Amino acid sequence: MGYDVSFHPISPEEMREWYFTPLTWIQQGQEEKVLTLASQHGMEDFYAEKYLDTLRVGAETKPDELFDKSHGFYIAVIQGFFRDYYYTRGSSFSLLMEEKPEYVRYFTPWAQVVPTAFPNPAENQIIENCCSGVYLSRDQVTQLLRDLEQEPKVLEDLEGVWSDGQLAVLKKALVAAAELGVGLLEATEVVEPNPISPNESTSYSNLYHCDRDGVYLYIDAASGQIVDAIRRSEGQV
Repeated sequence: MGYDVSFHPISPEEMREWYFTPLTWIQQGQEEKVLTLASQHGMEDFYAEKYLDTLRVGAETKPDELFDKSHGFYIAVIQGFFRDYYYTRGSSFSLLMEEKPEYVRYFTPWAQVVPTAFPNPAENQIIENCCSGVYLSRDQVTQLLRDLEQEPKVLEDLEGVWSDGQLAVLKKALVAAAELGVGLLEATEVVEPNPISPNESTSYSNLYHCDRDGVYLYIDAASGQIVDAIRRSEGQV
């Protein structure tokens, strides 16, 4: 799974404050309330406009559209306007759950999180690009951190997915969520680092709120692959 996966610390209360309630403002033609909220959180004008644009798109979502491809993804995007998020390349809870379904115990379905006014069907996992994945509640974040320390099998399983140093990035995201007292949402393609030209990296959210550790790991891995390819090519000449 070659997705650009990001992890977003956010609580259900913040989802309502930052996304679901502002959606009603958009629908009521009260966009100035969104800009006021952004200003209260110290958001720069450029990102306040991106935040507003994201909400405008969200407000057009039909009730039968897949939640993961619409509201879930937009929630991940708007989280990155308010605080840091974390990146790993191709490593996700959705992948872990496909390989080991027992890990569903750490995840909370959208139906238990989302206001009833948003009945969109949900897969509750990453299914393609620009899509939200699983959501860990505050208690599930705490439980997973505890089990990583106390259960060797959990550590082994997660290392199998978050390899080559990436588990440290995931733990950093989990610890950040735990310290904030919030849950953790995964999504794909919120941010797309360019490992060859980092300055050309893009994000639907605030690129500068993306924690750099996972990005550096991706750059190192890509650089190594390029060097290996060059050596193989030279060996064939």
